[in-house]
Amino acid sequence: MKTKNIKYRILILISFWCSAQNKAVQYPFQNTDLTFEERVENLVSQLTLEEKVAQMLNAAPAIPRLGIPAYDWWNETLHGVARTPFKTTVFPQAIAMAATFDKNSLYKMADYSALEGRAIYNKAVELNRTNERYLGLTYWTPNINIFRDPRWGRGQETYGEDPYLTATLGDAFVRGLQGDDPKYLKAAACAKHYAIHSGPESLRHTFDVDVTPYELWDTYLPAFKKLVTSSNVAGVMCAYNAFRTQPCCASDILMTDILRKQWKFTGYVTSDCWAIDDFFKNHKTHPDAESASADAVYHGTDVDCGTDAYKSLVAAVKNGKITEEQIDISVKRLFMIRFRLGMFDPVSMVKYAQTPSSVLECDAHKDHALKMARQSIVLLKNEKNTLPLSKKLKKIVVLGPNADNSISILGNYNGTPSKLTTVLEGIKEKVSPETEVVYEKAVNFTNDTLLVYKDLKNHYFYEGKQGFKAEYFTNTKLSGKPEMTRTESEIHNFWQEGAVVAENIKANHFSARYTTNFKADENGFITFEILADDGYRFIIDGKEVINAWDKNRWGEKTYKLQTKKDAVYKIVLEYWQGEGKAEVSLQTGNFVKTDFNALIELHKNADAFIFAGGISPQLEGEEMPVNAPGFNGGDRTSILLPEVQTNLLKALKSSGKPVVFLMMTGSAIAIPWEAENIPAILNTWYGGQSAGTASADVIFGDYNPAGRLPVTFYKNDSDLPSFTDYKMDNKTYRYFKGTPIYGFGYGLSYTEFKYSGLKTPLKIKKGKPITVSVKVTNTGKKEGEEVAQLYVINQNSAVKTPLKALKGFERFNLKPGENTIVNFNLSPEDLSFVTEDGSLKQYAGKVQISIGGSQPDEKNGVKNSITTQIEIED
Repeated sequence: MKTKNIKYRILILISFWCSAQNKAVQYPFQNTDLTFEERVENLVSQLTLEEKVAQMLNAAPAIPRLGIPAYDWWNETLHGVARTPFKTTVFPQAIAMAATFDKNSLYKMADYSALEGRAIYNKAVELNRTNERYLGLTYWTPNINIFRDPRWGRGQETYGEDPYLTATLGDAFVRGLQGDDPKYLKAAACAKHYAIHSGPESLRHTFDVDVTPYELWDTYLPAFKKLVTSSNVAGVMCAYNAFRTQPCCASDILMTDILRKQWKFTGYVTSDCWAIDDFFKNHKTHPDAESASADAVYHGTDVDCGTDAYKSLVAAVKNGKITEEQIDISVKRLFMIRFRLGMFDPVSMVKYAQTPSSVLECDAHKDHALKMARQSIVLLKNEKNTLPLSKKLKKIVVLGPNADNSISILGNYNGTPSKLTTVLEGIKEKVSPETEVVYEKAVNFTNDTLLVYKDLKNHYFYEGKQGFKAEYFTNTKLSGKPEMTRTESEIHNFWQEGAVVAENIKANHFSARYTTNFKADENGFITFEILADDGYRFIIDGKEVINAWDKNRWGEKTYKLQTKKDAVYKIVLEYWQGEGKAEVSLQTGNFVKTDFNALIELHKNADAFIFAGGISPQLEGEEMPVNAPGFNGGDRTSILLPEVQTNLLKALKSSGKPVVFLMMTGSAIAIPWEAENIPAILNTWYGGQSAGTASADVIFGDYNPAGRLPVTFYKNDSDLPSFTDYKMDNKTYRYFKGTPIYGFGYGLSYTEFKYSGLKTPLKIKKGKPITVSVKVTNTGKKEGEEVAQLYVINQNSAVKTPLKALKGFERFNLKPGENTIVNFNLSPEDLSFVTEDGSLKQYAGKVQISIGGSQPDEKNGVKNSITTQIEIED
């Protein structure tokens, strides 16, 4: 210790000498000849207690006297840089990227996202905007929670239900995002939500979970362990919920014993946003913010996101609840991340700081977004080779609520691309000029009564001008003078979180008032439809006819007005937006119930029907104000495809024409009737900006699908245990004892593959790795990709283990007749199981190994697995 102090003092003296030679270096922490540790030590030593505490908020203020700029830690890049005011490449949603079963593609996606993030941050530095949310380099991604139950609305943000797949893809993401520079991080990844966090959304701020040591280490912790101990992830986010009576952000077991002591994690921890408030407001484990904050910091939670709870740490130190030295530990961790990101070094020293803005949406990134969208598509059924369709069909009818839905393809936690392609647009661009493509929405997600819109833009006028007077305020209460007033031809606004509404107005914490006069063109009725998030009021001739100001629910609200020809009605729509995406629109028309029989008769000359249905991020997601049949609060109350969609598909099937069901979803959907009766089914997830192009490529045969399901597709709600039960009994393919419609790892191709020549040692010694190889041949007539999957199956019934467990996968391309040898390296850990007390123990005796394009017992005609048995000896 004494030697270290002497060395540090010598370096400080050297730094002061450098300062005399170069006035730009005023403090030792600015001296780039010192190590990061020494610079951090010096910087923190110069801060007051109040300054230290302020740095522990996600919106850390500037410290002008030391030349330290403000910085907001909160940023997102789940599948491309999200919520920034700049246009970015939007890759497929995380669950879709998991369906690629391609760690190399995920690595490249993260690498590209980090480049775009660097370009944005460099621009923020140039514009002195580092204090703004969603412009920084600390990304709170990936979400590596296990998707244990398909009803969870945020499962779309994960890599699926399997710990091995999640850990492998999470590792690829972290390495791609953080870069390979020996000194600097390209960006800082953050593993979330630690731990045992996967719905229900309505309970996430209050529930206290207790799972066995076996379940904790077998299911919930492997991915976190991988990212912390192997991937060197920079950050971890602790979850809202409690674990064994303690909030996760102050858990002795999770935070102290496992994360810091066992795994030796030295990076930073952020709370989930508003999680510290949950200590005393919802969990009731602490009396106030001061006690909650002190306990969270004591357990290693370095950043308080979303609130000012940590401001009470100043009082906590003075009242003896925590020491300033403990505060120092957290502040040093935070500044270490900022130093590793190169934020205090000259641009010439940090290669990433030289990233140009030209990388934003560059051709390579857009090409990769299309590649991953293609790779993610899972062909679930293709009876009698219904697919691919000919591009030269005379008439194709495209139907459904997702056919032309730009919101669905972008998922959630997303950015905004300059150009995106819906399914309808992709199909129109793909077919021959002679093909007639007709669009019929036909149904909404949960009902068949549609508002048939009328284009009445020219019936709205204000002060002699067509359109609406739009007033925008920099608060949520329409108070004071508007920051900006302009005329808008219509109200049809959608802003991603963090987007710019107008100069000086971001798409959160603002309000707007739209005023116009509506002139009726006939005697009768007209229906106004308002879609808004968060709250709004609708006023006609001074009378408030809809008030959803405080209790708005996601979705449309309508008002039917009786009109007289040439009468003028004053229309006012008032709207406010807090956090999240912002949307407000006003459309007019009349409701009409779709007559399925009439629809079929109208298009009896169609050559094929393509129904784009499923669900949408408008229905599933994070703590959402949704209440529709089958959906509540962002979660699902039923995993069945909404009945109205099944009824439409039945009508389409009755036509006798080919029917293609293109299903968008962020989770597993139960489709028992469709699986039996619809000849062609594609699962396309939320495919990102190129979703429509990728879908058309598969539908018309320009791309041979090879995606695999990262979740089990169960048959019915009755297959599922209680949503609030975190035990893994009868959940996921690893423990489910029933027969699913489509199993984890399942996916068809337009060609066929044969597995042969499996080679592995028949007997091995404990503690020794082995190599397993297999020959894979494309025996079909089309070039295509295959995903070889290796499963380990325990043969000792006396030992509790998963029924089967994925321990390897590789994706590769083969031409017709071509073959390749695929090698899997299995470590002793891969051939081990978790004991009842949570420790890891290697199998003894006989173990079965299966390699194929699916699970060995897949029931859907994919019989291309090959199995062998090895014996592990002491």
